[in-house]
Amino acid sequence: MCVQVIQTTNGVYDQRVNDRDGLGVTAFVLAGGKSSRMGSDKAFLPLGDETLLSIALNVARTVASDVWIVGDAKKFAAVGQVLEDVYRDRGPLGGIHGALSTSATDLNLILAVDLPFIGSEFLEYVLLQARGSDAMVTVPRAGAKLQPLCAVYRRGFAQVAEESLGEGKNKIDALFAKVATRVIEEDELLRAGFSVEIFRNLNTPDDWEKAKNLHSGSFSPISYHRKERPED
Repeated sequence: MCVQVIQTTNGVYDQRVNDRDGLGVTAFVLAGGKSSRMGSDKAFLPLGDETLLSIALNVARTVASDVWIVGDAKKFAAVGQVLEDVYRDRGPLGGIHGALSTSATDLNLILAVDLPFIGSEFLEYVLLQARGSDAMVTVPRAGAKLQPLCAVYRRGFAQVAEESLGEGKNKIDALFAKVATRVIEEDELLRAGFSVEIFRNLNTPDDWEKAKNLHSGSFSPISYHRKERPED
């Protein structure tokens, strides 16, 4: 296992994330992106009375008591527990590797900071699918695309990620063919009552404006209103 230095909120450094509650899942919010298309740090963008980071942390805390921010310790230490990438500037795969390399739990929820429409019910659903499978990765697919930044990874995926990063490869989806992967297909999500709109992410100022319009309505980021279940 790779050694990772972690700075906690009280300034103490440790080398491993501890599973305090014994529930077998740790949650990690990836907040280390450059936000180049947005023009400002996405993590601190306001949405309603919260920031994207606080929304992500709050929803992650509904399914795990051990919740970590993956990003710059100097930037985020005042907000919560922080760990930094071992492989710097390698995109989300570097963040996933850093998270899994330090985790003490087998199951690990990875959630991007710019997915404010993901709710607690959906995270509970994905974790239920992961617990019912021996797969290394449990990942939803929506809009014909896998959603690796709202997925559950077993700790052993760290080795697969490290090998890829060591070869200079940063793609996440390409690694799923190398491990047992449970894909939650879009039709499964719809049957379970979830809208694919929950995967709407924020990359540009236009995305942010649209998100603010959605948020000003009846939408709740912590418990996304489900679509009506289709007729059997």
